[in-house]
Amino acid sequence: MLADFWQYFFSLVWLFLPAGAANMMASLSRWIDFLDCPVDFGKSLKNKRIFGNHKTWRGLFFGMIAAVLVAYLQVRFYTPDKFYYIYDYTKLNFLALGILSASGALLGDLFRCFIKRRKNIMPGTLWFPYDQIDWIAGAIITMSFYIQISWQNAIAAVALSIIIHPLINYICFLLKLQKNKF
Repeated sequence: MLADFWQYFFSLVWLFLPAGAANMMASLSRWIDFLDCPVDFGKSLKNKRIFGNHKTWRGLFFGMIAAVLVAYLQVRFYTPDKFYYIYDYTKLNFLALGILSASGALLGDLFRCFIKRRKNIMPGTLWFPYDQIDWIAGAIITMSFYIQISWQNAIAAVALSIIIHPLINYICFLLKLQKNKF
């Protein structure tokens, strides 16, 4: 029974790994000057920034690249005898998988950021559970245009995200890769 849990856990992590890579790389790319321009170009809506300075074209670009690279590696090194596959990766196009998972993760993050600005919640302030599920919810939606994701897998992925996302953020904070704990 425990082995089944871990198999299911790893299969969900594997499935959403490109989206997770996009989400992380957007944050980790902050030391690169290339495309360091706010997505909202400094514009405001009703006297509130649309997204803020911390959401940049650089993050979107490198997040997309990371997701496509991870999806490529998943498809390239797919072997059907591994226990953590939900899909036959020989039938998946890595560009479609990478672009759709990254688009969902990054747009989900932007949408959450937009709502936070409307609610006067400052960047970096914890907004539980939305900070943890924005990227996975977006990825589930966009990936569903390409592959069928069962509602059970979607709910399980969101639940895992609520647990794993803060843990990864805290580790990145301890390693000084991120400014905020969560």
